[in-house]
Amino acid sequence: MTVKAGADQSGPAGEAARSYFGAIARRDLDAALACWRAGGIDHLAPVGELQAPDGMREYFTALFTAFPDFRYEVLALVANREQAAIRWRATGTFTGGPFTGFLPNGATLEAEGCDLLRVDADGLIVRNDSYWDDAAVARSIGLLPPHGGGSERMLTALFNLKTRLTRRRVRPG
Repeated sequence: MTVKAGADQSGPAGEAARSYFGAIARRDLDAALACWRAGGIDHLAPVGELQAPDGMREYFTALFTAFPDFRYEVLALVANREQAAIRWRATGTFTGGPFTGFLPNGATLEAEGCDLLRVDADGLIVRNDSYWDDAAVARSIGLLPPHGGGSERMLTALFNLKTRLTRRRVRPG
């Protein structure tokens, strides 16, 4: 784990972040959820809000099932007493069960993101705001075409054609 020099990593937020993200890296949901205040909110920007513990258990169980070799690593952690910022990288192969409605296709997931975590006076996580590039994830598993390729240009042309046709239908008079 890389830690920014000079940042206070020993406070409650730094400890909670290390415990929580370490448990996720080990795929230990019980240990991960033990870091949370019951009813806490994990806001995954591309997904929505999950409530601890049940919503998070459901999401991460599906994730770990869909990507049996899921790897998660913390690239940087900066924390103060009540908040922590964590930059991370996740990889895995989509060979397990379905995930968010998509069937496994053997593609390799590669994603980087940043989480902003807040803890209460007891050092338990009460909120996490997680951000990542969902289009990059979609490209990595084959849901969207590779960036800059012919398929992407064709998809863009079809989108623009649809937009032009829609404009013609909705213009008054």
